[in-house]
Amino acid sequence: MDLRQLSALTAVADHRSFSAAARALHTVQSNVSAHIANLERELGTPLVDRTTGLLTEAGELVVVRARRVQAELEALAADVASSLGEISGVVRLGVIGTTGRWLIPRLLSELADAHPKVRLVVIDATTTSLLPQLAAGSLDLAVVNLPAVDPDVDTEDLFEEEHVLLLTDAHPLAGRRSVNLTDLAGVPLLLEPAGTGFRDDLDADAARAGVTLTAQAEVDGMRLLASLAYQGYGAAILPASAIVEWSDGTWSTVAVEGTTPRGVGLATPRRGRLSAPTRSTIEVLRRVIADEVPARPLLHLRPAERS
Repeated sequence: MDLRQLSALTAVADHRSFSAAARALHTVQSNVSAHIANLERELGTPLVDRTTGLLTEAGELVVVRARRVQAELEALAADVASSLGEISGVVRLGVIGTTGRWLIPRLLSELADAHPKVRLVVIDATTTSLLPQLAAGSLDLAVVNLPAVDPDVDTEDLFEEEHVLLLTDAHPLAGRRSVNLTDLAGVPLLLEPAGTGFRDDLDADAARAGVTLTAQAEVDGMRLLASLAYQGYGAAILPASAIVEWSDGTWSTVAVEGTTPRGVGLATPRRGRLSAPTRSTIEVLRRVIADEVPARPLLHLRPAERS
């Protein structure tokens, strides 16, 4: 077993065909086929279904570990390079869109000043999408909605944010300074799907208030929920950082009382040691959070983070 075989298999997993994997690896298809065939002979089982290009169950198991091996090798190279001088290397950061909108511009600027040889690759996605990538080694760290439950991931608190109701000025609840969850009984709402951390916490708060929230539609993605609300498709309950400044003035935000603030945290893989560039990125990220959050309406540093 060698690294070329593992790289070939992960490329097929990512690109769903031998030809596409070959293009991604800048080689020919026969090399990819040979590497995978040799790996299959060594392991004694098919790893790729040749009719569909999809991995077999055994292939999925191998790819999970292969990604961890590749991540460790990248971290090793970055640590050695950093020990010889300036910290350098690639850091793959996942981030939920509502936080990334204001965090990433400042993070890119300050990281470039502090560690100009660190290259940040940013993946904008939902928490439910980011956690598996983090556990598999495709990401080095991620900013996610809490709680984030995964046996292969560690988390730390960063900040929390209040809930707001985003609606057009034509909505019956427009013009109010605040609403309680009890005021929303029977009101059609744009919500995240059940099973996501934000929705489950919201449903728990509603249950304690003795009401059941009514989903007009369920969308896994805060920015899309906000966009739908801005365009008048319904009222959405959102974290405060999902609100952006629009100039047309046809929408309103109303504070939602009786809800538990949403927690946002930093998630890292539980297995393996973080690379030097990743650790340096985390240090800069914490500084940016500590500086930015107090200046943003309805966002609060967690008690342990307050100075």
